[in-house]
Amino acid sequence: MPVKDFEPKFMKVGVLTAALQELTPREVRDPDPDKAVEDWVAFARELDCDYIQLSSALHPTETDIPPEAMLDPVANTLDLRKPLDKQRAQRIQSALKEYRVGISDVGYFDNMLHHDPAIRKKKHDFMVRVLDAAAMLGVEAVCGFVGRNQQHSMDQNLEDFREWFVPLLKEVKARGLTYRVEQCPMPGWTTLDNFHNNIAYTPGTWIALHRIAEKAGVGDQLRIHYDPSHAILMGQDTRSLFQYLKDTGYNFLIGGFHVKGQVVDAKGVSAWGYGGQTVERGDWKGGKPSANPADQVNAWKKQTVLCEHELPGTAKHDPLAYLQNRTVDWLDHQLAARELLKLDVANTYLIVEHEYPPARIQDKERLKPIVKGSIAFTRKIDEAAACMYALHHEVLPTQGIPVQGRGREAYRS
Repeated sequence: MPVKDFEPKFMKVGVLTAALQELTPREVRDPDPDKAVEDWVAFARELDCDYIQLSSALHPTETDIPPEAMLDPVANTLDLRKPLDKQRAQRIQSALKEYRVGISDVGYFDNMLHHDPAIRKKKHDFMVRVLDAAAMLGVEAVCGFVGRNQQHSMDQNLEDFREWFVPLLKEVKARGLTYRVEQCPMPGWTTLDNFHNNIAYTPGTWIALHRIAEKAGVGDQLRIHYDPSHAILMGQDTRSLFQYLKDTGYNFLIGGFHVKGQVVDAKGVSAWGYGGQTVERGDWKGGKPSANPADQVNAWKKQTVLCEHELPGTAKHDPLAYLQNRTVDWLDHQLAARELLKLDVANTYLIVEHEYPPARIQDKERLKPIVKGSIAFTRKIDEAAACMYALHHEVLPTQGIPVQGRGREAYRS
């Protein structure tokens, strides 16, 4: 048996531009919409980051949900109030070339199954602009949510997906792109009692949605942008989740990663369970949902009473919390991805998403060392996992040498 060389394969590390919404002040970027992209590309190079996930969104003056009502306000780094044209695309590509930075995908995170036809059409029209921009920039994918029709049951939402979202996937296919769904359940999206407001929140629904898409001829266009923080929020662990996908024959579904953790507070779980705070949140006033966005943000107590987002590398290493499915073990996360998923590892993106509340600083010089450190941590963890995988699964087996120990087992907590 020939000796296998040691050839670890590393993933591509990037950062979501929503980490710093105000890198370019609004009064500067509104009249010069591509200045924000240029500034972020330059900032990415300062962060020693090779890729950005380029955030787009409806302009704050056009959205149906005020930024004040969001736990993590989105950023329209890529301003598409007007469609991207050839001249604008060339300007962005010049900046990418100058700073040696690439775009992993374009992100637009919104509710694409909104029950109001006018609001839904506005979001769909904007998504088509995002698709056009991604294709014009030579990007391979867009990233976003599916959403939920709040007036329908989850089963009815499968039909809504078939009727309203599949046509979007056909637009994705027509442009040679892939749509990667982030699985955040978005519990605070509504002041009502629903917790799962993005129906593509877990492997069971990923599979159901993919079957619908496959029947419509767009199964290859639907993939998942996996974020372990959302799995932790629902009591899941990465290894078991990936194992389930493999066991069911759907371990091809994950096509990219957000690198963001979740640290669960056991006291919050004791008080409210994993459904989060259900009464006296402050998002209802006078017996009905408050019209004040500053009150509406309290709907996010469904999540924030029991957990807090982690910027990778900033939380204490806590093996016990990992064993209790209350935090992420990043090394095992990266090992499990290689061991259980069907991935082209060298062409898979790890996108650092910064949503750790106390460190959400809108000051470039203060934020820079924080995000730079997290990106460096993410890269080193992935390199360590790549080295371990190459040794365990490629080098030692070809020489008949056993790997020691058992490691974390799927489905065991």
